[in-house]
Amino acid sequence: MNNEVIVTCALTGAGDTVGKSPHIPVTPAQIAAAAVEAAQAGATVVHCHVRDPETGKFSRDVNLYKEVVDRIRDTGVDMIINLTAGMGGDLDIGPGETPFDFGPNCDLVGPLERLKHVEALLPDICTLDCGTLNFGDSDMIYVSTPNALRAGAKRITELGVKAELEIFDTGHLWFSKQMIKEGLLKDPIFQLCLGIPWGAPADTTTMKAMVDNIPTGSVWAGFGIGRAQMPMVAQAVLLGGNIRVGLEDNIWLDKGVFATNGSLVERAVGLIERMGARALTPEEGRAKMGLTKRVR
Repeated sequence: MNNEVIVTCALTGAGDTVGKSPHIPVTPAQIAAAAVEAAQAGATVVHCHVRDPETGKFSRDVNLYKEVVDRIRDTGVDMIINLTAGMGGDLDIGPGETPFDFGPNCDLVGPLERLKHVEALLPDICTLDCGTLNFGDSDMIYVSTPNALRAGAKRITELGVKAELEIFDTGHLWFSKQMIKEGLLKDPIFQLCLGIPWGAPADTTTMKAMVDNIPTGSVWAGFGIGRAQMPMVAQAVLLGGNIRVGLEDNIWLDKGVFATNGSLVERAVGLIERMGARALTPEEGRAKMGLTKRVR
């Protein structure tokens, strides 16, 4: 069991949740405010996507990321900033016998284009989604090929940003270890992402099997989506890991009760405290992950 837990809050994500909950942050001001709310509730790390303020849809706009990061840093509230670098891998396959008639939801760019905001802002951590995946119950595929991942991993390491490897299935973990073997990554964090159709399911057996294949001594975390969020909090801590909650992964606190990022962090921190563990401060989290506090 892990008694000293890094708590990450994933603030908004890129999914179609705007309109499904009144609490999804959309504008840079709202996302930064959500980050402060999460940090004050006990989050060690805030994981940030950005959205188009006019439509609420996902965005890769570097200026939006800059506004979010600047607003967070201007608050003076200490937190570790983790920016997604997963946007730009969406392939909307055409229906039936017309797979090349790509749909309107394609957002496919190269591995270095996905890192433009990371290059500009140098966050503490950025994510690297470590493989291709059938994403949801439709014709959408999330694409990260081996060579694209190699290019992204090499660039993240060159920038001096800590890579958080998003592991959606067992093959992603296998290839992550290959990139470490090839010298492309240095002491990355592993994030086990469970319950996303059709990746690894959110259950004890699957998480345990994946944990058993993480390199010894690595910092790792795990999460489940939807109603599996809090059960996977407990499971990750019991297996020696860290945790993630937030509106990216789950919009409900209880049946019929919408969550906020702060309420989900509070629920998770309360749970781990009742297990005899505690949430780490950002300063303690940096020490555990081998990070140096960024100076603007």
